[in-house]
Amino acid sequence: MRGQSIWARAFNRSQDERGSVAIEAAIGVPAFGLFIAMIILGGRVEIAKQSVEAAAYEAARAASIERTQSEAISSGKSAANSSLNDQGLQCATTNVTVNAAGFNAPLGTTAQVTATVTCKVDVADLAIPGLPGTRTITATASSPVDAYRERR
Repeated sequence: MRGQSIWARAFNRSQDERGSVAIEAAIGVPAFGLFIAMIILGGRVEIAKQSVEAAAYEAARAASIERTQSEAISSGKSAANSSLNDQGLQCATTNVTVNAAGFNAPLGTTAQVTATVTCKVDVADLAIPGLPGTRTITATASSPVDAYRERR
């Protein structure tokens, strides 16, 4: 080695490291793919969370402006489902619960209508090891019932 030029020593060193790029790729590419899948999962869950929160708010607001408890429940559920459809959120299952007990309060008393929206988002297509096929996202919102509006 003593009598070899710099180029000859560099060539010999690169001969000893043959196959290291293939090993690095075999380890690095799946790790990079998993990293990208986690970013996509985070984005998908956050968008779904915002959509479910908006649907819960719209359900509570739509329910609070109705005149009867049964109309409030029906209107709230319809508004939540319509909001989820308008936003293009694909839920595996959806559950909308509207608590309109505030309509039983006497006039002059403040009351609330509460809507809870639950959506199971399908994430099985990301194929992340150890991740369940769905993520459940739940949001609750309240809206006041007008204390002096006539109720039936």
